[in-house]
Amino acid sequence: MNRSESEPVRAQTARSQPGREDAGGATERGGAPRRSYGRYLGVLAVAILAVVAINSELRGSDEVAGVAPGHTVPPFAVPLARGTLTGAADVATHANDGAAGRVPACAERGAQILNMCELYERGPVVLALFIDTGSCPQVLDEMQALAARFPQVGFAAVALKGERGPLLALMRAHGLTRVQVGFDEEGALAGLYKLATCPQVSFVLPGGVVQSPALLSTPSPTTLRARVAALVAASRARESRMHASTASVSRVREPWERASTGGVTGVVVVGARSRQRASGRGVVMIEGRT
Repeated sequence: MNRSESEPVRAQTARSQPGREDAGGATERGGAPRRSYGRYLGVLAVAILAVVAINSELRGSDEVAGVAPGHTVPPFAVPLARGTLTGAADVATHANDGAAGRVPACAERGAQILNMCELYERGPVVLALFIDTGSCPQVLDEMQALAARFPQVGFAAVALKGERGPLLALMRAHGLTRVQVGFDEEGALAGLYKLATCPQVSFVLPGGVVQSPALLSTPSPTTLRARVAALVAASRARESRMHASTASVSRVREPWERASTGGVTGVVVVGARSRQRASGRGVVMIEGRT
């Protein structure tokens, strides 16, 4: 999904009118209906789940599914379901990254784009990868419920091999107003995020580092709430450590600023002129002025 390609797509969508024929003679609404691919969604879902099962077996029990804690999540940019932008997921880590994309994924920003980098730049993130079939989307209900309780957390989900129409219907049925939902029409994120189950929920600290192992099935409300609370606590602790480290560095003095063990208690010269104050063991230069 590249910006250079998105403008023509939006323009084409805007020109489509109800009842107007396209180049193939089908109509958007009314008349001869456009061919629907919804019936193939179940087949695609089964295929993805089969690949997931095979990958899980090949990895074996020793390898953790999902992105391991302490590692940075792969960047991606996908179209949001609520919008008109279409295209494949951009997973490029740098410019002209071959099949991954021409534009770095982190640079793909916009009102119709779900961008992982943009999410974790704002704060902690809970990300669910799912397939719109069976019980897999149920995790979205729990995420929607928790979003109001944890406003500092970004809740997002990506439908693998999803279609906009059915996905919008799903969002309406689940009342998803606080969870951003995108779709990955080619399923590229399944491999990048080491998808092993459906759904798979990742917990990401500000800055993009994974905080804890991914949940590999539909969690109970209690489990998901506890994991989100732990993510928030870890984010606060990390922020406190960063502030403490910054403050510690700012308090370090140069050698010429440090107190002497000899006859002078200390010397701090700030400007060209300073006022002297006598002390019991020597002289201290204070209130420097330039």
